[in-house]
Amino acid sequence: MAYTETTSKSWFQRVRESFGGVLTGIILIVIGTWLLWWNEERTFKTAGAIGEAELVTQDVQNISRLDPSLEGKVIHAMGRADTKDIIRDDLFGVSVNAIKLERKAEYYQWVEHERRETRKKLGGGEETVTTYTYRSEWTNEPVDSQNFKDSSYRDKNTIIAKIEDMNVWAQNVTFGAYTLSDSLKHGIGGAQPMTLESVDMNSLAGIVRVRKSETLKKLITVSGSTVYIGRNPSSPQIGDVRVTFRQTPPADVSIIAQVLRNTFEDYRASNGYTFSRLAMGSVGMRAMFDSARSENTFMAWVLRIVGILCVCFGINLIFKPLSVIADVIPFLGTIIGAGAGFVSFVLGFAWSLVVIAVAWLRFRPLIAICLIAAALALIAISYMKGRKASV
Repeated sequence: MAYTETTSKSWFQRVRESFGGVLTGIILIVIGTWLLWWNEERTFKTAGAIGEAELVTQDVQNISRLDPSLEGKVIHAMGRADTKDIIRDDLFGVSVNAIKLERKAEYYQWVEHERRETRKKLGGGEETVTTYTYRSEWTNEPVDSQNFKDSSYRDKNTIIAKIEDMNVWAQNVTFGAYTLSDSLKHGIGGAQPMTLESVDMNSLAGIVRVRKSETLKKLITVSGSTVYIGRNPSSPQIGDVRVTFRQTPPADVSIIAQVLRNTFEDYRASNGYTFSRLAMGSVGMRAMFDSARSENTFMAWVLRIVGILCVCFGINLIFKPLSVIADVIPFLGTIIGAGAGFVSFVLGFAWSLVVIAVAWLRFRPLIAICLIAAALALIAISYMKGRKASV
């Protein structure tokens, strides 16, 4: 059943809030500008570190014995990431010979969902209708139901046990005659569901809330890779917990890293940036470097988009009071808001291009000049449109 709440804001309240948002807009512009500048420096230096590492990397075919001549050198090698360690989850009494053991807990809870509809009113006021609905579902964390809007759902969430997620790594992971560093070890993927046979009831007795009429044994169900803590796995009740276990077994990997005695470390380029890489399976040196470049380019564009959006949204917040003031006549406020949004995008995009161009001036002058020209063109277009609108 849905719960509906209606709230109203007067025109004066909206105007006051919009002017308050101007400071937030300025902060967003500063953050976006810094992000754009830092990202271009990061992208360039990361590319430099990748290229420098590629020039000094040598392909090593045999890693079955330690080779003193490789000390301090950057190598590419393919082999088996293996371990003899037995890693253990003491709470559940689960152990396995693997590189990594993962424990993930989920809770069956009531979750509040909200949907908002806002309508402008003549005179500049605003009415917001918020509809709250409630569904029981599995969540990664317990949900606090004390502040649910619908009082009939408040304080309905309980949990039968609070269990933290956990990752346990093998201490010693070998790669031929060498030992993988933590940074390389943590890059090994291929996790698989772990088949469980039993769990330690004595350990769980200290954290599972058991009613007087029940026994812990009746509340624990082990099936495949999952431990279900509750009365009936096929019909979950609020407060039930399910815990899933996965293991990362030994696997074939390929690495690029600098040799340090019997292990490896990141290669530090002359610009201060570091580089090392692990890929699953047998992957050639050229393919690994190409993949590293592709990831660097992808991350550069992601951060550029985020930075541009921060700047554009920040400028839009600065212009927001104009549309709110015009909302005395709703359709007029909508028109001005649309215009302000367009201008915010143009100015924000232009400013972002200037920041990117200035950042690249020392690295790629030709690209920087083209970006500045594009930014000036956008500003000119925005100015011309503004002149036409004012005529």
